[in-house]
Amino acid sequence: MTASLLRAIAVIALFLAVAFPAFADVPVPQLTGRVVDQTGTLSSADIAALSQKLRDFENRKGSQIAVLIVPTTQPETIEQFSIRVAETWKIGRKKVDDGAILVVAKNDRHLRIEVGYGLEGALTDVTSRRIIDEDITPKFRSGDFAAGIGAGVDRMMRVIDGEPLPSPSRSANFAHNLDDLMPVFAVALFASIGVGGFFRAILGRLLGSLVTGGIIAAVTWLILGSAAIAAAVGVLGFIIGFMADLFSAMGPGTRSSRGSSWSGGSGGWSSGSSSSDSGGFSGGGGSFGGGGASGNW
Repeated sequence: MTASLLRAIAVIALFLAVAFPAFADVPVPQLTGRVVDQTGTLSSADIAALSQKLRDFENRKGSQIAVLIVPTTQPETIEQFSIRVAETWKIGRKKVDDGAILVVAKNDRHLRIEVGYGLEGALTDVTSRRIIDEDITPKFRSGDFAAGIGAGVDRMMRVIDGEPLPSPSRSANFAHNLDDLMPVFAVALFASIGVGGFFRAILGRLLGSLVTGGIIAAVTWLILGSAAIAAAVGVLGFIIGFMADLFSAMGPGTRSSRGSSWSGGSGGWSSGSSSSDSGGFSGGGGSFGGGGASGNW
């Protein structure tokens, strides 16, 4: 009996030793330069040219911009990983908080522009998303990562310098953005009626609907990285939930709550990092609050 128990413990320990690293968060790479490429996507010449461009911009403007390319951020979302990078690297000047980081998760086909507090008035959520959609992802889809990153960084620098973006084309990227929004609206509808019923039963119709709308807005912001869209979807969730209870009160209704489960893949990475910044580079102590936008290609 004792031997069987020991064998069971050994099997469990072996399983945990193998499984836990697979689900561990990806470590934040060391800040070895203005461009850190963990995938070998950029050539040494690409990295040197981009690093020089970012160095010249910092010397002229004061703002810091960094680029990070990793294979994956799994099991975290790119938003969760990017804010960890921002908090660790501290790009931007202390108390000015004028830093920005372009993070690319190549195997996940996701990217994000993470914006410091001091740049949120220029690199707004909407502006950052437009840079991703109009300058970066079209080139990524054709396989030209160096050109996409270069174009995105150029536009980020011009926006920080004060150049406004041109008026968006009415048709540009509309189908792509609609693909992003439709699942969000579907989840908002389900959460407002189903999951929201739990909060309304405990907190009452008004407060429960407000809490549900707030949760929906927070989840939408994490997925899309846009405060404006998150607020709109949150208000929609509140209205749907509030009206659902009004309609159910008109007749014999039943209250039910539905649970939800989350599952996520796991991933690891390997390969060395590549950077080029003679004289070293470090963040200036800038702070970030989750501003920016995410996208995919």
